[in-house]
Amino acid sequence: MKKSLRLFLTGSVQGMFFEQFVSESAKRLDVRGYIRKLEDGRAEIFLEGDKNKVDEMTALCKRGTQHTQIRNVEEKPERFQDFKEFRVLKI
Repeated sequence: MKKSLRLFLTGSVQGMFFEQFVSESAKRLDVRGYIRKLEDGRAEIFLEGDKNKVDEMTALCKRGTQHTQIRNVEEKPERFQDFKEFRVLKI
């Protein structure tokens, strides 16, 4: 079963190490989508793929790295868009 989810994370999520952690984790789990830094300081992460893999990836994003401090996570179910890879986007 497929699942798509958009996350908005608030906290110390603006560093390139967090982007790298999310990108590498997504590729390892075969989850597609993107991460991008928003102008308001949050990180937006779009995840899609197998439901169990997206759920596992969501848990990783909520936990972050040992240097990440996640203060708030907003989750929004999304329509499946059939991304072909996971990318780090720049705005």
